[in-house]
Amino acid sequence: MEYKIQKNTNSHSRHTPYAIRHTRGFTLVETMVAISLLTIAVVAPMSLTTQSLGSAFYARDQITAFHLAQEAIESVRHVRDGNVLKIALGYSSVDLLGSIPNDQDFTVDTTNDDQMDPCAGACPVIRKSSQGLYGYNSAWTPTQFTRAVRATFVPDSGNDEIKLTVTVSWKTGNYQTRSIAISANLYRWVNDSSAAQ
Repeated sequence: MEYKIQKNTNSHSRHTPYAIRHTRGFTLVETMVAISLLTIAVVAPMSLTTQSLGSAFYARDQITAFHLAQEAIESVRHVRDGNVLKIALGYSSVDLLGSIPNDQDFTVDTTNDDQMDPCAGACPVIRKSSQGLYGYNSAWTPTQFTRAVRATFVPDSGNDEIKLTVTVSWKTGNYQTRSIAISANLYRWVNDSSAAQ
């Protein structure tokens, strides 16, 4: 606001011969509106950025969960195929699907020779090494991921086919707990020592 002082020639002046001439300035309402618009212009993009980052973290975790689920299926398939190699080497008492826990949740530790351990209650949290490996080593850092693997014999298959279902659960930030489940069927495709053949 700008003030100009000039000599008052009006004889009706009260206390001083000088009067203050007011020039047009911002009112309190105009100032409040300007501050409100500026606040909206700054806060809206910042909240959009925050939401975008949250979505990016969720997408990252969803991709990780899918890969952890696929890794479990490949590990169980590896155990089955390892049994095929034992048969090819002449071992006589090998059951292709016998070492896979049946009708119970279990874990598969790909960093420990595909070790499969039944879960006592809920399956444990997957841990991550400083090199980025996922497994169940107690010295590693816990993650937000839990993986449960279940193998069941397919009815009317003569115990020649199992269905693997892997469920990975996780929670990202303030989002609710999410889970992804994938499944695959494994077959007894060579003659082994099981009674199914």
